[in-house]
Amino acid sequence: MIFGQIPIDQAEGALLAHSLKRGSVNFKKGRQLSAEDIQVLRLARIEEVTVAQIEDGDIHEDDAAQALASSVAGSGTELTSAVTGRCNIMSTCHGLLVVDSETINTVNRVDEALTVATLPAYEMVEPRQMLATVKIIPFAAPRHSLQSCQDLCRKATAAPVRIAPFQRKKVGLIQTSLAGMKESLLDKTQSALNHRLRQLGSPDVREIRCAHDEGEVAAAISRLTAEKPDILLVSGASAIIDRKDTIPAAIEQAGGQVRHFGMPVDPGNLLLLAEIGGIDVIGLPGCARSPKLNGFDWVLQRLCADLPIAPEDIAGMGVGGLLKEIPSRPLPRTQAVSQEETAQFPRVTALVLAAGQSRRMGHINKLLEQVNGKSLLQTTVDTALDSQVSDCLVVTGHESDKVQEKLDGKAVRFIHNPKYADGLSTSIQAGLAALEDNTDAILVMLADMPEVSSEVLNHLVTSYNPVEGREICVPTWQGKRGNPVLIGKEFFAEIMEISGDIGARQLLGDYPDLVAEVAVKDDSVLADIDAPQDLEALRKRTRGE
Repeated sequence: MIFGQIPIDQAEGALLAHSLKRGSVNFKKGRQLSAEDIQVLRLARIEEVTVAQIEDGDIHEDDAAQALASSVAGSGTELTSAVTGRCNIMSTCHGLLVVDSETINTVNRVDEALTVATLPAYEMVEPRQMLATVKIIPFAAPRHSLQSCQDLCRKATAAPVRIAPFQRKKVGLIQTSLAGMKESLLDKTQSALNHRLRQLGSPDVREIRCAHDEGEVAAAISRLTAEKPDILLVSGASAIIDRKDTIPAAIEQAGGQVRHFGMPVDPGNLLLLAEIGGIDVIGLPGCARSPKLNGFDWVLQRLCADLPIAPEDIAGMGVGGLLKEIPSRPLPRTQAVSQEETAQFPRVTALVLAAGQSRRMGHINKLLEQVNGKSLLQTTVDTALDSQVSDCLVVTGHESDKVQEKLDGKAVRFIHNPKYADGLSTSIQAGLAALEDNTDAILVMLADMPEVSSEVLNHLVTSYNPVEGREICVPTWQGKRGNPVLIGKEFFAEIMEISGDIGARQLLGDYPDLVAEVAVKDDSVLADIDAPQDLEALRKRTRGE
């Protein structure tokens, strides 16, 4: 890649290296300069610009990010669209993140232009949570370096980043007691274990209680193993302090084998790992009675995700295994991380505006007109439902009963706008009033633009990033702005003050620094159906004429 300052006469097609503001010029970093842009620069008396020029053998940052992420990502994951050289890998299920650290580290050493960052290995993750991000540092990466990274991923035993989903496990529990021990303590232990299992998608334990005696424990083990549980837990009234203590001795008496005792995780040091007849047996440390995270959780999570645990795995848990509350970390891991605290897809509601009167179409409602077997409205809504939006809200007005009837059975919500004749802004405002509280952004979709694809919607959703200054995302085709437009929640209050038929597009002019122009692959974002000739032209295109 060539980088440097050049005269504007030589800059067409180059990528702007730094954001440029001067007079009427407000170009963002990374903009590919067009002939029209060069003319704007001339009028602003700008003679030179700093640019990056892609050479033969280079691959554009977005293409490189998408390609590398595709090689890194495995089962239980999906990719966002690449934006500004970044492609995120997201979870599609509830499970444990499995990371091939050696491969990821080797990939990151290939070329400083290509980077992969992940969550810690064996992190418990939720659907739609970010697992990893691939970032291309400059505007382009060497193609041969990308190929080397992809080759490394292909040679790995499994994809470097994947999810091991939690499986429904049948779990048995034996609790022992000593004279004078309160039943309430055993009840508390059972409750804490059931809570853990429910979080992992498994039913409550099948429990037996007995005296803290080797023979009685062995008998209880035999009774429960006959029921063929997937996992057997043994919680002793007295902590295990030696391989010959009561619980490990009872396991061996029942025909089992102790595989490992102790772990370098605190709390959780006194954990015992055993096996009997192919069933995993865990002698619980005392801290398992508490709901707080401890070493037992790490073992249970792996077993519930069908990830085998060997003694060397437990021995490798020491780095990061200090879980106790200490002054420098007053809130270590005592509570489950909420979804709001994890890096996830933004919660975007598609706001489909279907309230208009179709005045230019004569006496017909254009949204109900059929093209290729479906109405324009159905096509637009199906596109939204096939995308990464979290919710689809249809704003009705004119002929609202017919509009709702066309969408019968689809996973959408409706809100009626009684003021639809007063302009587009009233429909957007009606939609905003019906949003869920946790909505991050809206995707304002005109129902008469049926050729916009779900790929375009996904590109807008993944482009939205308030932290990086992309709070309004607008699609462009050959430099021309189109629809739909994604608007972050930061502007919802301001939109409620807008009036007339301009919708919320005035925000694009009021906040140019917060607008991200998202280039798309076709002109569908410019093509709406306003007049009868537009409808006929659409029908001809769908017939391939």
